[in-house]
Amino acid sequence: MNAALKHLNRFSTPAKALNDPAPDDAQLAEILQVAMSAPDHGRLYPYRFITIRGDARYRLSEIFVQATRQREPDVDAAYLAKQREKPLRSPLIVVVVASLVESEKIPEIEQMLSAGAAAHNVLLASNALGYGSIWLTGANAYDDYVRSKLGLAENERIVGFIFLGTPQLDIPPRKLPPVEDYLSNWE
Repeated sequence: MNAALKHLNRFSTPAKALNDPAPDDAQLAEILQVAMSAPDHGRLYPYRFITIRGDARYRLSEIFVQATRQREPDVDAAYLAKQREKPLRSPLIVVVVASLVESEKIPEIEQMLSAGAAAHNVLLASNALGYGSIWLTGANAYDDYVRSKLGLAENERIVGFIFLGTPQLDIPPRKLPPVEDYLSNWE
């Protein structure tokens, strides 16, 4: 692999292996600026970011518990405890939100893809700064109660929760399959 591209071998760090320090405000601003360079038909910037850190993680924890109880009234205590722990696994969470704009020219799918590309850029930029990260979704990402508690508007959707911090675990780069297995030439 070309030496200039070698540093782009990004991998997910398990959230429970992400500790302090997380990116500081200046680094986070850089990361989010890179995120905003995502492909964006029409320059709509159809996304926004919500940061959750410190005590706010405990508030999100309780929102996850309440959302789970609403979705699954007979949920067992062990699963509720797991939901409660999720936001506490890393020192910083960036919620990537797709803010869909009604447009005759740019369909929602393109706007969702742009928000997804912005989320991926958060992963790449944080990796380039030496931080670990993981993009997580799950039932809470699609839950209306969670959306409302995070202040999302009707036209907004959670693309993912990106957990960020300093990796406390050596993760060997994953072996990717040969690109040829995923490539075809159309003639």
